[in-house]
Amino acid sequence: MKKIKVTLEILADEIAIFYDYKKWHFLTINGVSLGEDKLEVQWIFSQYEAMEDIIMFYAECSYKDVIPSIVNTVPSAIISQRELVDMFGVVVEGSEKGLYLDDDSKQAPLSGCSL
Repeated sequence: MKKIKVTLEILADEIAIFYDYKKWHFLTINGVSLGEDKLEVQWIFSQYEAMEDIIMFYAECSYKDVIPSIVNTVPSAIISQRELVDMFGVVVEGSEKGLYLDDDSKQAPLSGCSL
């Protein structure tokens, strides 16, 4: 797996430059709590012709930061972005809350949870 560290400011541009829908399969967006109001967000892709070729863009941020959307480049990312909003309680541009959690569910259950 190749890991590429990015900042939130350049993330959408970097993925737009990298992503070729004929070559790369968007897998998911992961969140990993780093504790103390820090989160690592990971955007993961695999190559169609070589599924073992995995590229992960990642950025460290605060739970209060606005995470940019990649939906303009990868439309299917909307589901993963909304999951990130529900599970971690973060703001992702253009991604509403309420995809996975009901109003009476524990909100942002993975927020602050170190693995």
